[in-house]
Amino acid sequence: MADAQSQQENESTQASRDIFAMDTYMNVTAYGVGANEAVRRAEEEIERLDSLLSTGDQNSEIYQINQNGGGILSEDTAYLVERSLDLYQSTNGAFDIAIYPVMKAWGFTDDNFRVPEEEELQELLTLTDVNDISYDSRTKEISFQKEGMQIDLGGIAKGYTSARIMDIYRECGIKSGLVNLGGNVQALGTKTDGGKWRVAVQNPQDTDQYIGVLSIQDKAVITSGGYERYFEQDGKTYHHIIDPKTGYPAENGLISVSIVTADGTLADGLSTSVFIMGKEAATEYWRAHSDEFDMILMTDDRKIYVTEGIANSFESELDTKIIEKES
Repeated sequence: MADAQSQQENESTQASRDIFAMDTYMNVTAYGVGANEAVRRAEEEIERLDSLLSTGDQNSEIYQINQNGGGILSEDTAYLVERSLDLYQSTNGAFDIAIYPVMKAWGFTDDNFRVPEEEELQELLTLTDVNDISYDSRTKEISFQKEGMQIDLGGIAKGYTSARIMDIYRECGIKSGLVNLGGNVQALGTKTDGGKWRVAVQNPQDTDQYIGVLSIQDKAVITSGGYERYFEQDGKTYHHIIDPKTGYPAENGLISVSIVTADGTLADGLSTSVFIMGKEAATEYWRAHSDEFDMILMTDDRKIYVTEGIANSFESELDTKIIEKES
């Protein structure tokens, strides 16, 4: 009896830490004997990846690569570049790490917001073709074919970070843990009582409310929406999710996209890509990759669409339609 009680106490040991990194407030929580060690290592990993992948930190690897037009990548950066190049092909260019010069022009990188002239955008778009990036997976060498090209892994970095924290939790013997990286949620296992984690999906039209609750275990839930970063000029709102084909914020009827998958890196990259695709193209894409992820879409007419793989795990009081694998 004493041993059983001791084990229960060990499993309920909780450690939690709040961190500000990657321009967002984060929380890491772990349960179990190794919880304190797990969250300490998680914080170190967040800070390490932030200093490695930041576009603004002059000492970061990405900053140096952008300044020099190339270089030899470290293991983490090489992995993310490879995943990004794969996603670019898979999403027909919707996920584009070379969009950074356009993001800078809009001021989304430093909060000096402005609406660029059409001519300026057209010129910058010539620097955003991922096919102009040369990358050798054997040597990890990257180079840009056009002067002025720059990359930003921000569209995939938080998802990779949460995936790495899951690895750390497992190494520390943690069976129950949660990471919230500014709305990017990833869960390890179940809650300590065996119940599934319940993740609220934020309402993009009222961020104090949510559109529904998703029950998960061993999954990442990553949401993208225009509400995350935007500015207004002359009565019009411009958000930070830029369509690489136009250079302007994506406008296709979607206002929120949540991706649900065991792969945090994939979830992060797809949340942006699917938002840019729009509902019809996103539905086609999901049907071709339904074994890899599920999604929750919200359109500007307040309709919610949930793919059938998670339909039974999602609760909402709003009008919800199920996207099935076969139309």
